[in-house]
Amino acid sequence: MPDAMQDGADSRQHGILAAGGIEALTRAGAIRPDTPYAPDQIQPASLDLRLGARVFRVRTSFLPGARTVSACIAAFALHEMDLAQGAVLETGCVYIAELQEHLALPDDLAASANPKSSTGRIDVFTRVITDRGAAFDQVEAGYHGPLYAEISPRTFPVKVRTGSRLSQIRFRRGEPRLTDTELATLHATSPLVDALSPTFQGGIGVSIDLSGFSGLVGYRARRHTGLVDVDAPGAHRAVDFWEPLHADPSRALILDPGQFYILASKEAVQVPPDFAAEMVPFDPLVGEFRVHYAGFFDPGFGFAAAGGAGARAVLEVRSRDVPFLLEDGQIVGRLVYERMAERPATLYGSGAGSNYQAQGLKLSKHFA
Repeated sequence: MPDAMQDGADSRQHGILAAGGIEALTRAGAIRPDTPYAPDQIQPASLDLRLGARVFRVRTSFLPGARTVSACIAAFALHEMDLAQGAVLETGCVYIAELQEHLALPDDLAASANPKSSTGRIDVFTRVITDRGAAFDQVEAGYHGPLYAEISPRTFPVKVRTGSRLSQIRFRRGEPRLTDTELATLHATSPLVDALSPTFQGGIGVSIDLSGFSGLVGYRARRHTGLVDVDAPGAHRAVDFWEPLHADPSRALILDPGQFYILASKEAVQVPPDFAAEMVPFDPLVGEFRVHYAGFFDPGFGFAAAGGAGARAVLEVRSRDVPFLLEDGQIVGRLVYERMAERPATLYGSGAGSNYQAQGLKLSKHFA
């Protein structure tokens, strides 16, 4: 295979590949899209993944192990749907969709995936799987083969079609994650959160804001709603899908089991241009709930020079099996930061597709 990195001297550095490195991988054949990329598909440090021609309703979620995904689909599929005209994915069901992007990675390059922010905010549980994969959302270094998406709408039925983008993938060389000591040093020179005394323990602590944003602390998803078209921004009335949660003097909120909430961090977050960040999705040390399905923050998120001046981390929160009390200022997750292999030419917030720069408490782009 041609050397994917001959196009850029910086791309052999350890770290997360920027848009230029992703473009170089594509030219070299390490990323093989079925059709040309959409204009905004390459983000500053990630690539959006597009649904392909078919999606399969399957009886169970699975990890392939020693098998191919296609073999597992053959074993567990209930029926197949053509995505060319669009298809409705129902809540409580598990689907496996073909993706348009295929990989032929060099031996020193791995990848990881996560739901896009807009996907997480409508409670669509999405994970990327590979042939013979032993973990969700992880692509081993040197992987050659197709990509698939497991999709399970949890709250709203959704309409998808060929080309819909639910997940994103980033490419990583080496071990670029910052230690707590390195995080503290970076924070001292370029504040990562606006907390007076942030905690550093496996990342930088992020707490919940229940004091209110113009009287609101968040939103709770309604039951038995209409469907959300994932490719129709601004086409849905928020009131039909969400119940606003008003600020309370107690500055507390009891999470009901099985309910889905949109809340926001107390801290304004910044991601400097030479770094990317990820929210730890669930930490059993902080409570019986999951926070942030879509936890990736591109370089420039909330960064003042990219039009951010700090941005709240909007949190997708679901309680587990029991009611759970959240109180204002309680730590609910941690941000880990990783070095970029090179600085992106365009930062998040400076171009198309930056829907959540300088955000506060904000629903997904689908809602007017």
